[in-house]
Amino acid sequence: MTSVIEPRVDLGQTESTPAPGMHRSYEVPAATAPRFYVSVRLKFAIAVAFAFAWLGFSIWLSVPWIEGLATHISLAATVVIVTLLAFLPGFIVALLFASLVMDRQPSLKVTSPTTGVTVLIAARNEEGAIGDTVHSLANQDYAGLCAVMLVDNGSTDRTIAVAREAADEADLDLEIVSEGDPGKNHALNTGLTHVTTDLVITVDADTLLQRSAIRLLVARLESSPPEVAAVAGCVLVRNSRSTFWSRLQTWDYFLGIASVKRMQGLFQTTLVAQGAFSLYRASSLRDAGGWPDAIGEDIVLTWKIMEQGARIYFEPLAVGFTNVPESFRVFARQRSRWSRGMIEGLRAVPPWRQQHGLAKVFTGLDVAIPFLDAAYVFLWIPGLMLACFGKFWIVGPMTIAVIPLTLAIYAVLYHYQNKRVFQPLGLQVRRNRLHFFLFVVVYQLFMSTFSVIGYAQELTGRNRRWK
Repeated sequence: MTSVIEPRVDLGQTESTPAPGMHRSYEVPAATAPRFYVSVRLKFAIAVAFAFAWLGFSIWLSVPWIEGLATHISLAATVVIVTLLAFLPGFIVALLFASLVMDRQPSLKVTSPTTGVTVLIAARNEEGAIGDTVHSLANQDYAGLCAVMLVDNGSTDRTIAVAREAADEADLDLEIVSEGDPGKNHALNTGLTHVTTDLVITVDADTLLQRSAIRLLVARLESSPPEVAAVAGCVLVRNSRSTFWSRLQTWDYFLGIASVKRMQGLFQTTLVAQGAFSLYRASSLRDAGGWPDAIGEDIVLTWKIMEQGARIYFEPLAVGFTNVPESFRVFARQRSRWSRGMIEGLRAVPPWRQQHGLAKVFTGLDVAIPFLDAAYVFLWIPGLMLACFGKFWIVGPMTIAVIPLTLAIYAVLYHYQNKRVFQPLGLQVRRNRLHFFLFVVVYQLFMSTFSVIGYAQELTGRNRRWK
């Protein structure tokens, strides 16, 4: 097999060096019985209790802030501002922290699955990336049937030719299907009509999979209860050293997105089985009507699957590396699309239509996210400017009370990612202190601003743009 040029998988090496863990198989440790069992509902109750305790402590500390701000505006407006800037974010962060502390992945009951699986790759003008993706699929250690299907979505470059050349080099049986209607959902739905296996995996055309990724993803599904219909893989940044913006996003994927998925996975309600790398039961995909015509097709699909009463898991050891936007403009558009996708999901499947109580809770929390983003843009930023002139009406010592807890979350997650994910896979984490500092301090400024733009675009019916 021809060697693949792959990214260094630590957080700060060059892209051209082969990653030491990309071709290494992960050996699943022998299953051991837990010392004691704590149910998911009990864990959720403990996490909520901790979050309310933190909320009570925050309210007690914020009394002087509330009294001071109320001298300038009404008490009702003060309560709303303080709730949006401190109380609600602090509650969510505390819930996240408590959940991460309690998170323990159940042992895999099935370690070497052989169920047939089809990998769907929707591609449009991906000649620069598709070859490496095909090679990484050929290098998988999966023992069962793993059919690979490329659905070409009207490419005008050499995507098909490069994919065929890579498949021939790797001795991989690659099926190529064409779909002329533009749109990732059309490509994936066309591919689904050709699927004959019970399981389906979606992989983006620029995503590289660690050698054991497919095996671990299927093993997690087959080790889970039958109502689990999908498992999201762990997606990290492939082009981690390309630009300033890709370096910032490296920390977002490694810490931010991973922490949220771990919390949701703990409570069996992973809200996005992302298209970049996720596993589905083919029957659940068909029952949900396939991928919808939406800018956030993977979000809406996931929520429709959960609406059927199914659960969605997350497997942190099934790792894929994907390219992230390298310019400010493309980054802004991507995150605006993501925020629009969340609104699409809320419209398509409101929280009260979810079958499971915890799914109602976590999709319900998404209702608050647009208000928090708007508060950050229209209250926090002006308040910060006022604080620079000595007017601590909105932003002051109490508004940053969530920062220590946020740093504690990142410390817990960094330890987990390094000790339980990267080291077992033979990957490396290299500290990138400058971009980590910027991620903690200023990243949310960009994220909330892009999100607010996306909400406005969705609510005003602006035309959808994918790039």
